[in-house]
Amino acid sequence: MNFPQMVKYRPMADLDNILIFVKVAQFESISRAARSLGMPISTVSRRLSVLESELGVSLLRRTTRRVTLTAQGRDYFNQCQEPLSLLQEAERVLTQAQKRPEGLLRISVPVILGQAPFLEFISRFLEENARIRIDLFITNLFLDLVAENIDVAIRFGRLVDSGLIARRVATSPVALVAAPEYFKKRGYPQHPSDLIRHSCLHYTYLSTGNEWVFPAPGGEVRVRVSGVFRSNNGYALRDAMLSGHGIAIMPLVFVQRELEEGRAEAVLPEFTNIALPVSAVYPAGPYVPDKVRAFVDFMQSRLPNIPGLRPA
Repeated sequence: MNFPQMVKYRPMADLDNILIFVKVAQFESISRAARSLGMPISTVSRRLSVLESELGVSLLRRTTRRVTLTAQGRDYFNQCQEPLSLLQEAERVLTQAQKRPEGLLRISVPVILGQAPFLEFISRFLEENARIRIDLFITNLFLDLVAENIDVAIRFGRLVDSGLIARRVATSPVALVAAPEYFKKRGYPQHPSDLIRHSCLHYTYLSTGNEWVFPAPGGEVRVRVSGVFRSNNGYALRDAMLSGHGIAIMPLVFVQRELEEGRAEAVLPEFTNIALPVSAVYPAGPYVPDKVRAFVDFMQSRLPNIPGLRPA
């Protein structure tokens, strides 16, 4: 009697080692991957070596500065990403019904949000998530979320590639504004280039320095501004603007109410067609804590209701 030829069983590579490899490939760094996974660097290096030994291929090239994928490593990474994401999502769905978000949630937000509408937003979130406690940090500093043990931060503007997970939750239009009394004394600018003859209230930490950049059909317009007042605090700039000391370029979330009440006027809207992205960022890891997921979901659905913000 002829028996079918038996195929020799080959055990699959350890799933945890595959996860570690994917994380290292995403960060292009063993140390950053180890930090996000909460593991010693030596353990991560050893697990990578075990995986390469099990597969019989070299997946990574290691140098003193960075880690890069070999051609085989790139192919393996591309094949592993989606199945791992599906497995993690399946686990999340399975366990979500069995537990509710709970624990201390440490949140960092910029000063621009440290006012009543956002604090009311926080209050509604706590009402709907009775098991969560919040520790709120209001600062314009970009805190190191891992070092400072921050669960989630809200950031305005373009993000640098920091290895954090980012999810856009809203947008923030901007406006060029001044008090009506200022325009009565100095007149209205007809073009951004006119701003060189005006007193401009400048935000100290603006990434373009003393230049204000405006989008225009023929290409961006750059204007080097000057004025009687500058500050690293948006509220101080708003108060100076309302007191008639000059023109400020500000996110609408700062001045929406003042515009509606007529205490401020917006000019050159055709040159301020800008919407800053508002993003929730949180440390990368093998899974997103339920308390973070709940807060980010809540932000995406409710944050645009704050005056001056718009849906993502």
